[in-house]
Amino acid sequence: MSSTTKMHADELDIDTELVSGLIADQFPRWGELPVTRVDSAGTDNAMYRLGDDMVVRLPRLPGGGYQVDFEQRWLPVLAPHLPLAVPEPLAKGEPGRGYGLPWGVYRWLAGDNAYDSPIAELAEAAVELGRFVTALRAVDATGGPASYRAGPLHLCDDDTRLAIRDLGADGILDATRATALADEAVRLPHWDRAPVWLHADLLPGNLLTANGRLTAVIDFGCFGTGEPTADTLPAWTLFTGESRRLFREAAEFDDATWERGRAWALLWGVGAVHYYRGGKNPVLAAVGMRAIEETLAGP
Repeated sequence: MSSTTKMHADELDIDTELVSGLIADQFPRWGELPVTRVDSAGTDNAMYRLGDDMVVRLPRLPGGGYQVDFEQRWLPVLAPHLPLAVPEPLAKGEPGRGYGLPWGVYRWLAGDNAYDSPIAELAEAAVELGRFVTALRAVDATGGPASYRAGPLHLCDDDTRLAIRDLGADGILDATRATALADEAVRLPHWDRAPVWLHADLLPGNLLTANGRLTAVIDFGCFGTGEPTADTLPAWTLFTGESRRLFREAAEFDDATWERGRAWALLWGVGAVHYYRGGKNPVLAAVGMRAIEETLAGP
């Protein structure tokens, strides 16, 4: 999917000419480097390769500037503690040429996303990603910004119930079972410890692979502090069976967090399928469908 294909009504206009102009104006040392669009199924940022070793990320939505500030401030703090590579900020750009938000330049991380280039050894990747989650959670979160997926869970609000009914009417899911799973999760014990760091968007498209192995975690636009429920998401969008068990074990999720995470993954899937089906974002719709199927197949 082209990074300039619009999925949202209020999406900003971004193209190669704009990015080249912003680079030339604000970072003339890189002004002669070629700028090429990076195809991505991501929804929040447009990405452009800058030369061979860098990538420019620009928020697509009017309220997305905070993501750049978060990443520029906190990724250098977190990176030394993490067992997988993460984006390295190199420069922060300012609004210009009619584009009204901050934007960032990062070091290019080689590899393909795990949706387009699936991981060959899921058991190995499950342990590695689980250890990543554990390491991230162990970093001192004092002063860290709250993730907008920080919890407690907003399970089955009116919009979500409407989406469940719509998908049930279309034969996509069992609406009664989906609603019951969400309602059960509301009654589970809540996280009662201090906020921790979470990535909050560990989808296959935000994981990089090389030669079938997991190498990096990207797109920290949702990250911040809170309860760790959202970081259970790979259990139902990527792993299955034994690899799911290994992921949970390495990530050290307690029973209540795990079950809340299952319900959260279901409702994330409901939202993704309901919003992105019909061609708006086939990748996220497919991943959302996987989340629905895997969570509802559980006990």
